[in-house]
Amino acid sequence: MALVVFVFAAVLMMAAGLQKTLVETGSADNVVVVRKGSTSEVMSGIERNQAAIVEMLSQVAMTADGRRLMAKESVVLIALQKRGAGKASSHSNVIVRGVQVQSLPLRPQVKIVSGRMFRMGSSEVIVGNSIAKGFSGVGLQGALSWGMRTWTVVGIFDAGNTGFSSEIWGDVDQVMQAFRRPVYSSLIFKLQDPAEFAQAKKVD
Repeated sequence: MALVVFVFAAVLMMAAGLQKTLVETGSADNVVVVRKGSTSEVMSGIERNQAAIVEMLSQVAMTADGRRLMAKESVVLIALQKRGAGKASSHSNVIVRGVQVQSLPLRPQVKIVSGRMFRMGSSEVIVGNSIAKGFSGVGLQGALSWGMRTWTVVGIFDAGNTGFSSEIWGDVDQVMQAFRRPVYSSLIFKLQDPAEFAQAKKVD
């Protein structure tokens, strides 16, 4: 596992992109796993076999129904047209985050405020409220075209004072297929005991 690095969500002495990710994960006992040397999730890549090893760590917290409280995620960039901009050049990069069921429990600050959660396995997405306000075509039932398919906006979420409000979320497997991305960008999991962080990092 020398290719990945484990970092506490509360760590601040990181490159700007990764620091932003860590601060926004919502809990000091969350751990973010990225590829060693990465300065952002966009630049990171974690193989599926590596993710499977991390998922089986005894230090990963469990939910009440016996599932591991961990999410494998993929982060990519797309260009969207800003609201009210008439020129094709008036676009800005927006983060699309492929998430799993556990991504929301790991980030309790994220709340659906309009519409509903997307269905896993579908080409449905939810958008942060900052995206809905600032870009064209991303209101409820809006249709977005990227990754050679059409995505339907079924919900809008509020993530408080975090950058997640400026992201689009969809099913991780669908996002990876659309962008032909074979690896995850990052993993996030909750420690069953924050004191076990050092032991979790020893995985080989």
